[in-house]
Amino acid sequence: MDYDALLERIAKDIAPLIGSGTPAEYIPALATVDRNRFGMAIAGVDGSVHGVGDWQVPFSAQSITKVFALALALAEGGDSLWERVGREPSGNPFNSLVQLEYENGIPRNPFINAGALVVTDRLQTLTGDASSELLTFLRAESGNPSLAFDAEVAASEQEHGDRNAALAHFMASYGNIDNPVPALLDHYFWQCSIEMTCADLSRAGLFLARHGLRADGSRLLTRSEAKQINAVMLTCGTYDAAGEFAYRVGLPGKSGVGGGIIAVVPGQCVLTVWSPGLDAQGNSVAGVAALDRFTTLTGLSVF
Repeated sequence: MDYDALLERIAKDIAPLIGSGTPAEYIPALATVDRNRFGMAIAGVDGSVHGVGDWQVPFSAQSITKVFALALALAEGGDSLWERVGREPSGNPFNSLVQLEYENGIPRNPFINAGALVVTDRLQTLTGDASSELLTFLRAESGNPSLAFDAEVAASEQEHGDRNAALAHFMASYGNIDNPVPALLDHYFWQCSIEMTCADLSRAGLFLARHGLRADGSRLLTRSEAKQINAVMLTCGTYDAAGEFAYRVGLPGKSGVGGGIIAVVPGQCVLTVWSPGLDAQGNSVAGVAALDRFTTLTGLSVF
């Protein structure tokens, strides 16, 4: 497949949507990002990487990092994690407090904020330094040793992180948080602040396309665990728009409010798109459209 020509066509087709939507204004450090940016990259399991537009411009990965934290927590600690977080779509906004009270402090899935806090808490217990462990992993899998935290974004999220603090304290009251909440929040905000390019994220996610195998050929996850993460990405990875995303795109995906979306074609490749303008559910408007065009033009999906 001529990925370069395909990416150029997708970029041309969705060009009218670039600039649509609104950047994540509730995180001041993200609110000023140029909404007219657009990048897309495809990394194949054969090691090839192709891109278009701003595919080598770093951006804030935000909630996309939750996929990698989940993989590390499962690799380090096994299936006991699922006793503390569910695997069902939430149907509510990603930072909602409502369901937690109904469900006794057990988050619906690992990709809403409450669930991701539980995953980071588990990874902190297992490793002693959750955010650094994640950064080390992402550097290795992306092949980019210069990946780093963005201190300005982390500080911005910390300053405006009252809702996440409320989620963590509420779960702690049910005994579902093991580490001190302030330390947990620090690791969570640093985790979300990691800057990566579309190329970095596509390479880093290839273990999900390789059924659990890392870039060096070692096994991070069993085939079953890789399948499980892909399944939860499909059903829960784009917040309360997961049904629409599955309908339009038909691939396991995970979005972030930095405007990025990562998507997996098992056995073949990983795609990442980035455009900062978000829809009401927190997903990139142009990014979803680009992934929709990819699966429409190629016929590649899990269905």
